[in-house]
Amino acid sequence: MMNDSNVKTHLLMLLVAIIWGLSWAIGRMLTLELPPMTGAWLRYILTMIIFYLWFVIMAINGKKVRWFPNNKKTMKSLILIGFTGVLCYQFFFMHGMFYTAAGDASLIITFNPIFTVILAAPLLGQPISKKMFLGLFCGVLGVGIVTGWSPNTQIRFEDRIFGDLLILLASLSWATTTNMTKRLMQGKDGKNNYSSLEIVVWYSLIGTIMITPFMIYETWNYGIPKPSEEGWMAILYLGGFSTVLAYYWFTIGIEKLGATAASSYIFLVPVFGILGGWWLLDEQLGYTMIIGFLMILIGVKIVQNESKRLTIS
Repeated sequence: MMNDSNVKTHLLMLLVAIIWGLSWAIGRMLTLELPPMTGAWLRYILTMIIFYLWFVIMAINGKKVRWFPNNKKTMKSLILIGFTGVLCYQFFFMHGMFYTAAGDASLIITFNPIFTVILAAPLLGQPISKKMFLGLFCGVLGVGIVTGWSPNTQIRFEDRIFGDLLILLASLSWATTTNMTKRLMQGKDGKNNYSSLEIVVWYSLIGTIMITPFMIYETWNYGIPKPSEEGWMAILYLGGFSTVLAYYWFTIGIEKLGATAASSYIFLVPVFGILGGWWLLDEQLGYTMIIGFLMILIGVKIVQNESKRLTIS
């Protein structure tokens, strides 16, 4: 039986899934209004302001705060993570959302756990098996169904194909980031003791700096950005709610429910992504999205179960 605290935490995880689900439609709305990397830059500037205000509050309350990494080796790792987790992810995500439907993209990003496990072999030295490639095949088949038979035919087929490919690359970028973050938190000498919050703040700062030249280039070509009220709301939502608040709530869920239980809510994100696209962007719903989603989930389950089996053995 769940106690009141666990019920509240499960409701919090559901809210996280809703916030992250709606961010796909809101991300597409922002890319249709501002140049892609300019929108990403404004989002991350807001994110960094909130993160460092958070650090200030922690310091005032007497908690230990490391404002920046304390050695060159860590900085080198953070530069790589900032490149994949912010610059590459935002480049592929924002450009992808310009071309494809929010609902389609939210389904394709579910492929991320498959990439994470496959990439763990070269990055973390974890074993890989033939069965994992079966899971990879199921996931790719699911992506193919979502892309090839999407009900969102109001978007040109060629644009959707290109946009979906970019979202798949965004998923690959995030999987790389996940594995490199794990490696940094573990540390070869076991003495890093970095919190996930510290790592996220540090690589977000580095990534924001990396995005800046792209923002300057877009501003030079398209002029100073002038977001509408809706555009500012999208930036506030993506930077304040989706990146900072939902992340904080998700860490609470991991702490109180465990990583497995909290992470299971991630699979609700595409559901709310599809509904968000339907509600905010008048996107279409169709049975092929369900079939594609189920194929991706089967692939994820096969890969994750095989990874656990090999790790235990």
